[in-house]
Amino acid sequence: MEEFDFIGPNDKPALLAVTEPETLKFAKNTLAELGYKVHLVETHPQFESRYNQVNYQVVIIEENFAGGAITDNSSLQLVQAMNMSQRRYATFFLIGQTFESLNTLQAFAQSVHCVLNFAELPMLAEVLQKTVAENDLFLSVFREAQRRAYQKGA
Repeated sequence: MEEFDFIGPNDKPALLAVTEPETLKFAKNTLAELGYKVHLVETHPQFESRYNQVNYQVVIIEENFAGGAITDNSSLQLVQAMNMSQRRYATFFLIGQTFESLNTLQAFAQSVHCVLNFAELPMLAEVLQKTVAENDLFLSVFREAQRRAYQKGA
């Protein structure tokens, strides 16, 4: 059994499924600087296990995670098959060589919120903050309705 950090109510958990060492280091440091508590995974089964245990706010997946092609990326396939009740707490990022950064059609085609090319990695902090803010704004009406329904039931 792997060790697992306690996630407190004020923590901002992030999950990194990145294999390439330089990208992993940069993404981990960027997330830490933005105040996220970062969890790293090295395999697809670890990704599924971790994701199912925590409501991550940010999830970053590398297109060739765990050494395979994007078509064999079972972590990405897991995300793509999730229903909204499993996905609504996270903002998903897909990074790789084959993407045009911030291309919304490519992101939609991959069932993620944002795609980022490796060449644009230095923009990660800005892109991450922008995309998370846009996702929060999009879901704000749903979250407010959910909060009101909970208060009525309590």
